[in-house]
Amino acid sequence: MNQLQLIWNQCLQFMRDNLNAAEEQTDVQKLEKSFDLLFDKVFPISLENGNLTLAVPSDFYKEYIEEHYINLLSAALKKNIGKGVKLWYSITDATPNPAFIQQKNKEMLPESSSELQHDLLKSAGQPSTSEKHLEKKIEEPAAPMMSSNPIQRKISNKPASYLIPSMSFETYVEGGSNKMASTVGKSIAVRPGTTAFNPLFLHGDVGVGKTHLAHAIGLEIVKNFPEKKVLYISSETFIQDFIASAIKKNRADFTNYYLNFDCLIIDDIQFLSSKSSTQDSFFHIFDHFHQNGKQIILTSDKAPADIRDIQERIVSRFKWGISTELSCPDFETRRKIIVDKLQRDGIVVVDEILDFLASEVDTNIRELVGVINSVIVYSTVYKTELSLELLKSTIRKITQKKEKTITIPFIQETVCEYFNIRQSELLSTSRKRDIAFPRQLAMYFSKELTPATYKRIGTETGGRDHTTVIYACDTVRNLAQMDKEVKRAIKDLSEKFKN
Repeated sequence: MNQLQLIWNQCLQFMRDNLNAAEEQTDVQKLEKSFDLLFDKVFPISLENGNLTLAVPSDFYKEYIEEHYINLLSAALKKNIGKGVKLWYSITDATPNPAFIQQKNKEMLPESSSELQHDLLKSAGQPSTSEKHLEKKIEEPAAPMMSSNPIQRKISNKPASYLIPSMSFETYVEGGSNKMASTVGKSIAVRPGTTAFNPLFLHGDVGVGKTHLAHAIGLEIVKNFPEKKVLYISSETFIQDFIASAIKKNRADFTNYYLNFDCLIIDDIQFLSSKSSTQDSFFHIFDHFHQNGKQIILTSDKAPADIRDIQERIVSRFKWGISTELSCPDFETRRKIIVDKLQRDGIVVVDEILDFLASEVDTNIRELVGVINSVIVYSTVYKTELSLELLKSTIRKITQKKEKTITIPFIQETVCEYFNIRQSELLSTSRKRDIAFPRQLAMYFSKELTPATYKRIGTETGGRDHTTVIYACDTVRNLAQMDKEVKRAIKDLSEKFKN
């Protein structure tokens, strides 16, 4: 178990031990049951520079934590991490590392949402539709926890792949928006490294299913060719591995670790932007894979030609195979996704509700799943049956929240995404132009789009002085009058915030 998971476990234990002091209820067992049901689906992603990011399944979880547990959680963070910890949330339908789940629970968990409903109702003292014990041990094979250092990941005859078993073709819903990418992926899984689709470059907006498809291809390759070694990693892990090896002066071990695999899947490859040394290593690894008939699969939120600050020779290699875009799903695909998810969670709804959901949430898959999760949990916690009225009310709350809340963290996330930098870099002390300018833009938009004072903006931008924020705003305004690139960036980001 890594340090972050240990800290989070300590925070959960502190909160659990102090539930009775935070709530008016005196039934400790009910409090603990409700607490466990909620936080089973919440897990830590990162802790950097005093910023803790928690993954939650939907906006509902975030709001419920903020409303019922924020004081207790703040006390737990202060006790186990220290003062001044800032809490962030990431809405994601991914699951926590199974090693973390097993360590946290060491027992049985509900298998589906119907079981979750059963347990929540019982924890609230309400009769459920069945008194049958519904708990069942997790049977899905676990994706092992990834070490932060490639040298610590010992190479064996069958090293860990870090593929998520639930992200298979069986759970991947195919439609007009992803049919070509899915077809190509299935072809690769039958003949990895020997088709014309090497590399496979999947690109599209956030939440359209790129990561799921990449995992599905990897899992299918392992299924068809058990002897092949497949590795899935994020670009951030790749970068961290490279930095760790550079510090320890053993880059050869870094390169050899990756060359050991037969299929390499790197998620969010656009974050290699501006990382010239890491790009050099990636270039040599890429060439080795391609020359030796090994499969490469890459995902990005941008097409190859649109990624900034990537070596031209690497962009050229991105185009050697096939680049295919995944777009937002159409109505029929969205409806199939809803039906598939609800059926797997044991939920049955009428066609009227399915049609409304599919027509109302027309952005990306991640948001669609988030709304479904919010509706299911809302119905469960408030002991209300799923109905069209409840659906409209829940979606209205989510939509209104999005329309009226543009926050400083949201602005920072959007700017970082646009410039392909990490939030920790934006909040750092770096004065490099490719970091300093996005930081100035984030401060400028924070002043333009939020009621925050200069002092508040400075505090939330790495603890900077208010005069720094004033200077940043003035600089952006002046540059916008004479610099076309700055003017375009402001226009692009303004559109993102408007939408």
